[in-house]
Formats: sequence, C-alpha cells, structure tokens
Amino acid sequence: MAATIGRLEDAVGSDEYRGALLGESLRLDAMIEIPLAVHRVSRAAAGDANAGQPREWTFIEFTVRAGEVGALAGALSRALRREGGWYCNFNSDDEVVVVFYGRVFRYRSGDRAARAEVEQYARSVGVPESQLDWTDPQ
Repeated sequence: MAATIGRLEDAVGSDEYRGALLGESLRLDAMIEIPLAVHRVSRAAAGDANAGQPREWTFIEFTVRAGEVGALAGALSRALRREGGWYCNFNSDDEVVVVFYGRVFRYRSGDRAARAEVEQYARSVGVPESQLDWTDPQ
C-alpha cells in the first residue's frame, strides 16, 4: 500500500503521526471513533487482482495526535479485514506503526531488524511484495 503524503509533511507537528488508510481495507461493520485530521481523500487504480484485491482503492490520508496512536492502532486491529493482507501504516519522524487485523507493530524508524520482522509477518498474511512499501522516515 503506497502512502505518500507529500506536502502534508509541512503541516505535521512533532506530536502528530501521519499515514493513509484504505477504505477497502475496513470490514463492512467496522467503525473507527478516534479523532483524526483528514487531509486528503483520493481514489486510484492501485490494487493487485492476483492477490484478490479490488483494482480501485480509496486513500484516506490523515494525521493523528501522538496521544491517540495506541487507541487508533487498537481500533484498526479490530476494524481491518482479516483476509487479504490488509494493513494500515502511520508514522512520526522517529516511530513507525503498522497495523494488521489482530496485530500491531511499533518500531523506531531505521530499525532494520524490526522492519524485517513486520515484512515477514506481512508476507505470511498475504501482502504482495510490491506492497511492503510503508513509510520508514530517517
């Protein structure tokens, strides 16, 4: 899942995390009730049909305050679809959060061993190699 934020970088303070959530990654009965600042919503043909994904994706680019990161990660771990290798990622300047159904990973930016562990888990739940592209700022 690509999550390039571009000009949003200038709007993010040190007490905020930025990321992207795919609308298609949420279960039909899911609800996220955590305060998010939505900066852009867009659609693109980015899915991988060979992985069973819909071709069109809805990108919801957001920021969340540092104090809400744990709550957001927990809510997403319950709201994401179990099947298909869906995940949501968000990060600050020095921490990366990658959330799958039932699993949350948090690691310091630049920690290659921790990233490798998350990538291994992602592959095990069906994330295509080309979508192991979450932001890991340095």
